[in-house]
Amino acid sequence: MRTYLEAKAMAKQLRVRLAEKSVQLSHGECLELVAGQFGYKDWNTLAARIALAERRSDDMAAGIRLRYAVPVVRIFSRAKASEFYLDFLGFKLDWEDKLDESDGDSPLYTQISRGKLVLHLSEHHGDGSPGGVTYVSMKGLDAFHRELQAKNYGNMRPGIEVMPPRLRTMQVIDPFGNRLRFGEIADEALNDAVED
Repeated sequence: MRTYLEAKAMAKQLRVRLAEKSVQLSHGECLELVAGQFGYKDWNTLAARIALAERRSDDMAAGIRLRYAVPVVRIFSRAKASEFYLDFLGFKLDWEDKLDESDGDSPLYTQISRGKLVLHLSEHHGDGSPGGVTYVSMKGLDAFHRELQAKNYGNMRPGIEVMPPRLRTMQVIDPFGNRLRFGEIADEALNDAVED
């Protein structure tokens, strides 16, 4: 059985078979038909999917296994970082690494996580710039928003912003000026609005 990776050959064969029955379609029209048969809205969408699969295949053949990116967020105070990320946002502490356990002033480098989201927080000079933005794709934005609102955190009362056509975001700013933008794609088009 053929797969979507053979769509171009299938479109070429379809065009030939239809021509044998005196049905004349362009190669582009046949590509659109084949894309529809695989459940894609158009040829461009399927072509992008094919290109992605080919890039992944090339990496696999070369032995390259990239997994995911972990943002390094610059912080200046362990106490404020803990209050914001652990207490307010609900992350858990995975591990922390200090150069010298006996020296309370050594810079902190730590990993925190919530669900599949992993962040590294660093007090090391040169690790990230304050004021950066990290975009987090998620599901359950309304529930997360309600959770944060219920905490009555004195320094942050985020709202949800609608960004047509289908994106809704909630941005939080940590005590160091770093912004985390949590975004959820809606199934249908949205109207312009801000939700509190």
